Amino acid sequence: MGATRIPASLTQASQAQGGVGESTPRPDGTLKVTGDFAYASDLWHEDMLWGHTLRSPHAYAEIRSVDVSQALRVPGVYAVLTHADLPAATHYGLEIADQPVLARDVVRCHGEPVAVVAADHPETARRAAARIAVDYRELTPITDEASALAPDAPVLHPGRTDAHAAHVPHPNIVHRQPITRGDVAAARARADVVVSGDYEIGMQDQAFLGPESGLAVPAADGGVDLYVATQWLHSDLRQLAPVLGLPEDKVRMTLSGVGGAFGGREDLSMQAHACLLALHTGKPVKMVYNRFESFFGHVHRHPARLHYEHGASRDGVIQYLTCRIVLDGGAYASASPAVVGNAASLGAGPYAIDNVDIEALALYTNNPPCGAMRGFGAVQACFAYESQMDKLAAALDLHPVELRRRNALSQGAAMPTGQMVDSPAPVAELLRRVRAMPMPPERQWVTADEAGETIDVRALPGGRAGTTHGEGVVRGVGYAVGVKNVGFSEGFDDYSTARVRLQVVAGEPVAAVHTAMAEVGQGGVTVHAQIARTELGVAEVTIHPADTRIGSAGSTSASRQTYVTGGAIRHACELVRERVFDLGRARFGSHHPAWATAELLLEGGKVVTDGGEVLADLADVLGDEVIDVEREWRHRPTEALDPHTGQGFGHVQYSFAAHRAVVEVDTELGLVKVVELACAQDVGKALNPLSVTGQIQGGSTQGLGLALLEEIVVADGKVRNPSFTDYLIPTIVDTPSIPVDVLELADPHAPYGLRGVGEAPTLSATPAIVAAIRAATGLPLRRVPVRPEHLTGT
Repeated sequence: MGATRIPASLTQASQAQGGVGESTPRPDGTLKVTGDFAYASDLWHEDMLWGHTLRSPHAYAEIRSVDVSQALRVPGVYAVLTHADLPAATHYGLEIADQPVLARDVVRCHGEPVAVVAADHPETARRAAARIAVDYRELTPITDEASALAPDAPVLHPGRTDAHAAHVPHPNIVHRQPITRGDVAAARARADVVVSGDYEIGMQDQAFLGPESGLAVPAADGGVDLYVATQWLHSDLRQLAPVLGLPEDKVRMTLSGVGGAFGGREDLSMQAHACLLALHTGKPVKMVYNRFESFFGHVHRHPARLHYEHGASRDGVIQYLTCRIVLDGGAYASASPAVVGNAASLGAGPYAIDNVDIEALALYTNNPPCGAMRGFGAVQACFAYESQMDKLAAALDLHPVELRRRNALSQGAAMPTGQMVDSPAPVAELLRRVRAMPMPPERQWVTADEAGETIDVRALPGGRAGTTHGEGVVRGVGYAVGVKNVGFSEGFDDYSTARVRLQVVAGEPVAAVHTAMAEVGQGGVTVHAQIARTELGVAEVTIHPADTRIGSAGSTSASRQTYVTGGAIRHACELVRERVFDLGRARFGSHHPAWATAELLLEGGKVVTDGGEVLADLADVLGDEVIDVEREWRHRPTEALDPHTGQGFGHVQYSFAAHRAVVEVDTELGLVKVVELACAQDVGKALNPLSVTGQIQGGSTQGLGLALLEEIVVADGKVRNPSFTDYLIPTIVDTPSIPVDVLELADPHAPYGLRGVGEAPTLSATPAIVAAIRAATGLPLRRVPVRPEHLTGT
């Protein structure tokens, strides 16, 4: 078949030194900042073809016919496949197999794949796809709750047999989760103050910079090798093998360089299409989406409508909460059931509330499919409950932080699900810390006439693009705090697999770590090497490319990889270490009684006692032996929430973050500048403090995007802004100073006491910014992203 060029970044050894708790540089860092890192879009094979996807221009339509004859006549075209050409399974899905590989009788969303083309040049493939004639009969799309649940609404997925179908009152509801606890009616009767509100969150895109891409190479054994940018190799494998009609051992997957993910790569995109074309043509097939295609090639954050009501006593203690959270899941289920579970179970926020009545549900519509995105259901709820906290504080004439402090969760308190919080929950302390951080200095704005040329307009709302010179600019300060689960929940078998090999190479002990963890930019390869150095006392650690030759590591999502895959690596290292000690006892035990009596450690390439006495060099103990251990590791089990009451031990761990936002708003032009976005977060244990700070700042910035800029605009089911020209993400100009105060209160149930970091700051950044804008303008602002017209009334 010829040679496949595998990017050097896939086999990058960890050259950086440092163990757990140290700010260790990333082994892929230099390659990325110099532009030398190879991503999946850089893959190449000497005789490869290029794949392209024909997508539906309609949100909802019947397919009457598909004619590919003109496409096949284009010189350079090797194959055109439709639903009729699929060799085996025709549908796939993360939890519910409801998504067609290629549409057959109907398209349910704008951009749904209808056919795929393989040609000798990407432009040839695009031109051929344009010649495929599809006869559609447009149907009236379902676009909201009213049209989805109307008595005469068409059922988008008739004949559902999934586990959630039995617990929903309408087939267009993907999943519904109620949570009830206490006596809301009695609590409402004794409440002195009641506040309610309706809130809305727009559809946010993950906006990763590296588009969907991969290379499928047919193999001599009839199987296929797929090099791909993904978040979860084994989930892809589980869905792919049935579609290809192959056993899993003939679908071999290797992780390629990933240019960001944030949940958008959990679902299949080009994987099945590239493999089908490769197996059909007998040639390698590469597929790389452009930015337009990428907006249709992955799921997005669920837009949501939420109604909340809180009642409190005069002293500011919350007596009850009721809420209804409606998430638009779009055309296919993706991760919607799990997102519903998170939105419901975390819907009360980080507050101790004894009486709750929560309902969360996700709908099937003809809007773009929605699924996993950083914050995963908790983001939507956090905007609503934190908006309510500000409203309740105003009604009680309390400082917003004081109201939150009086109701803050703490260790030993109960969540609405009845689950006890059995690790530190320093909500009040995080609020205290973020409030106490130094405030950025006030600026005295003057008019352009008074200032002459002295004002740097880059510091003003709107920057160089704005027209303000300080007129009408006011400052506001806002606070928010959020709670996010860590790891997979509700009884999911959440585990990871790690293989650790220890041997002597060129006279030095070297450890090799092999997992299927997807490195998507979060820094897992750095932390995993740190764990191996700490546990085995070696300087040299090589991280093996992630692939499916080893057991699953689960998804790089839910802030879980350091916890679960890190835990698996630590466990494997512990077993390797014990074998080292057994070797040492056999070889040297007769020469020194400490081998049998002392607590032994591996430090600095040596075997030492806990008192610091050196017993032997690790290289001498190993000799020619190679110690190789592969093990699965699981965190403590969770359980499914009761489908009627929502009670149960649903989450393995909780993560907390608080923000204080300082904004300046031009009230005449509706322009907003975030001056500072301070964060305090408990991380349990900072395994790599530099990476922890980076994760908190990155999550905060993504929350800023949802607050002010980012929204996929959908009208009648069609995406109107599928490009970075019209879909706006924060740039360095928009990103404020983000001081971070890291608190380390160890979770006794987690490896090293760590707590997942990456998602929690995304939650509270958004409502803190909006609270600051409300403080500056006095406007209610119940929807994000906040647009200029929301501030000016135009």
